[in-house]
This record gives sequence, structure tokens and C-alpha cells, in this order.
Amino acid sequence: MPIVDIHTHIYPPSYVSLLRSRTTVPYVRTFEDAPDSSRLIILPGEDDPSTPSTSRGRPIGPEYYDIAQKIAFMDQHKIDKSVISLANPWLDFLPKEEAGEAARKINDDVDTICAGYPGRLYAFATLPLSADTATIVSEIERIKGLKHIRGVIMGTSGLGQGLDDPELDPVYAALEKTEQMIFLHPHYGLPASVYGPRGNEYGHVLPLALGFPLETTIAVSRMLLSGVWDRFQKLNVLLAHSGGTLPFLAGRLESCVKHDGHLKKAGKIENRRDVWDILKTNIYLDAVIYSEVGLKAAVNASGADRLMFGTDHPFFPPLEENAEEWHSVNANYTAISSTFGGDDKAAQDVLGNNAVRILRLDS
Repeated sequence: MPIVDIHTHIYPPSYVSLLRSRTTVPYVRTFEDAPDSSRLIILPGEDDPSTPSTSRGRPIGPEYYDIAQKIAFMDQHKIDKSVISLANPWLDFLPKEEAGEAARKINDDVDTICAGYPGRLYAFATLPLSADTATIVSEIERIKGLKHIRGVIMGTSGLGQGLDDPELDPVYAALEKTEQMIFLHPHYGLPASVYGPRGNEYGHVLPLALGFPLETTIAVSRMLLSGVWDRFQKLNVLLAHSGGTLPFLAGRLESCVKHDGHLKKAGKIENRRDVWDILKTNIYLDAVIYSEVGLKAAVNASGADRLMFGTDHPFFPPLEENAEEWHSVNANYTAISSTFGGDDKAAQDVLGNNAVRILRLDS
């Protein structure tokens, strides 16, 4: 039985160089009060000078860009295959005229990296979402010919107006036609004001633990409400972090739709696919949730056959010096073991067999 990590990131050296050349978010830099480490600043507000330096971004070392470190991490945690992807903020910040070429280079670089480890590495490609639609569609069609690409990673802002933006329809159509999955990943979280005036005293806990899952939930709900899956009934989307809070709130979402007078008057309640149908037909979930309670909600919402193991490497490393195993990874392993109890086949499917089947990792 293979163990497959479908949620694992890498910043190729060319991408790190791009971030180091910048002076505004996103960028890599050092701070005077923390001169010994470069820090990756990617989230809005992270460069606020009133924020303690240890809350500004995160230290960036070779585990972010050296593929040998990724392989060592896989070996340490008995992971046979990984589907790597560029992490947020992807290429969304680039000027329109630069995005297409940057995406081509990143995707070619990642495919070449995978080729160096045959059978062990595959990838989700990056789209030039700040470019014009024709450029995006062209890249979707091109990457279908790259041997190790198994879909695309996308943030919740889409082309800048959200995933319910009608301008995304040609992109969805191209992804559906080429049978490429979207790995949907959050980036912006929620406005810092929702955490209160002392929010920055708590490091990254509130934006990562609460903001990211809610960002995903809101984005997918907007896709549902705008009829994306009514128009593209074979569009498949893998949701990061076990779907945010969607498995838990799906029933409430569906009830609110059915009782909304505005939607009824607009004719958007009848003849639509409900959230439960989409969860079990078009949506896949990773198992990056760190607890039995959360994982059971994901299983109940989408089914164990649509759930896939992930680590979120290189994020959430252990803080103890000289620690070899990562607590975050072991928490996901433990959650899978506890959730399925004595059902070894279901656990093995989530750990790897599902990913091999869904993402065609044996071809």
C-alpha cells in the first residue's frame, strides 16, 4: 500500500529569487530585530512594523525550495509519493503581461523536478490568473502534455473577483474538458479586524486556524450559489484542510438557501444541485485536519473514497530543536487511524490508494 501526500508545497529556486527581488508583499526579507533569518512575508498585514518580528511571516530555509529536503521529509515519514504544488500567493500578484511566461517557467521547472524522482513526485500546476483568459486557457491546454502534472492549484480569489466570477467560466470549461482537478487553497484569510485589536499578539494562530478554513468555506459556497457546478457538472475540486468548515456547515448552508426569499424570487432555488450532491460528486477533501472529530465530518460529508492524506509540508514544522518527526504529520496519521479503527482498507485508501486512483499516479 502506498502512502501519498497530496498537500505538500515547494517554492522552486526561481520563485524564491522572484520573491527576494521584491520590496512589497509578497516578498522575502530580513528584519533588523531578527537579522539571523530570512522571512517569507505572504499574508496581508504581515509586514506591519508594529507586529513583533516573530509574527511577521515565517523563517524560510532550504526545506522550502530544496527538493532533496522534500525527499528526506518523505523518507522520514514513510511517504512513497507526493503531489507537490507551489504555495500561496502563487502568481496572482504579477502584472498581466508577465504572468503567462512566469507560469510556463514555473510549471516546466516543477515538471522537471518531478522527472528527477520517477514514480515519487507529481505536481499540481500553477495558473497565470492575473493574465487574460486566453493566456490562462492556453496554459491549461499546454500543461495537459506535461508528464507529471495532475491538475492545478488555485486560490480563492480566482481572477480577483472570487470563484463565482462569470469571467472564470472559460477557465472552468477548459479544466473540465482536459479533466484536470482544481486543488483549491486559501491565502487571504479574513480581514484582520475580525480578530480584534489584540489579534496580532497571538502570532498566526487566528488567521491560520480560523481565517483559512472560513475563506475556503465562503469561496466554495459562492461557487455553489452562483451555479458553477450546475454549468460544469464534471468540474472536480479538491479542497484544502478538509474543506474548511464546509462539512460541518453544509446542512446550515442548504437550509439557508431553501429559506431565502431573495433567491426564491430570482428563481435560483428550484432546479439546482444541492450542496450534498456536489460534496459527494464533484468535491474531494484532503485529510489535513489533525483530529478524529474533523476527519469524521469530512468522511460523513464526502465519503471515505474521496478523502486523501496530506501534510502541508514545509509549513507547521516542530519548534523543538533537533526534532526529526513532525507533530503535524503524526497528528494526521493518528486521526486517520482513530477514525477508521479496525477498517484497515478504508484507512489505507485514505493514506494512498484513493490518490493513486483519483490522480492517476500509476500511469
